[in-house]
Amino acid sequence: MGSVRHPAVAGQFYPAEPDALERDLARYLAPAPTPEQAEFTDAVGCLAPHAGYMYSGHVAGAVYRRLPARPCYIILGPNHFGYGDPLAQVSVGSWLTPLGEIPLNPALAKLVREACPALTEDPIAHAREHSLEVQIPFLQHGGRTFRLLPIAVGVGDYETLEALGHAIAQAVRESADPVLIVASSDLNHYEPDDVTRVIDRKAIDRILELDPAALYDTVLRERISMCGFGPAVAMLVAALDLGARYAELIKYATSADMGGPRDRVVGYAGIVISK
Repeated sequence: MGSVRHPAVAGQFYPAEPDALERDLARYLAPAPTPEQAEFTDAVGCLAPHAGYMYSGHVAGAVYRRLPARPCYIILGPNHFGYGDPLAQVSVGSWLTPLGEIPLNPALAKLVREACPALTEDPIAHAREHSLEVQIPFLQHGGRTFRLLPIAVGVGDYETLEALGHAIAQAVRESADPVLIVASSDLNHYEPDDVTRVIDRKAIDRILELDPAALYDTVLRERISMCGFGPAVAMLVAALDLGARYAELIKYATSADMGGPRDRVVGYAGIVISK
């Protein structure tokens, strides 16, 4: 038995009280009224933001309400604080949120680690990281259960990200259960709203084109402060290996849309990748 990873940002990024959290999630995940908002039954991956729910919860919810329930998820998030190993998973034990414990998936973790030697087992990299934690309640809403493989990405070279993506795809193909891959990222940070919208579109278009190399090059060339570009690149590589052919922008917003200052915003995009 492994240890329990306790919440690091409950009560800050999202409510710590279960009933309040469920009420917020119900609002963000409320079914859309039109047939065009149907579930992506062939979804293989997605991009979802990780800011405080008051700012980005409506974007994340728009993505998660379109995804089919799966028995396992791989969640890739950036390592904001730089603690622990640069490419780190946790495979044993469970993660706790106000909605309960989610067991980890050691068998899937072993498959990924064997295919990507750069990936290590390191709970320190995850202890304070919020980018993965804030995704989990959306998947738990309504009492849903599943298994989880969290991976913190603190590397920035394309070759390593590509290798991780290929390894994830190989592990998903060999997994006994269907798996969906979540890349956690916000987009451009702390520039004026009109500037950020233009910059963000450049990154979004590369994702919609299913072009991980072009996304990587665009983020670096345009100096887009997309904190989770590494997870997004790895997710896209894996999705292509798994037969992805379509990408759809579900929702885009900035923090200014939810009342934040317009001269210093953060961008949020929700995208689903499917076959």
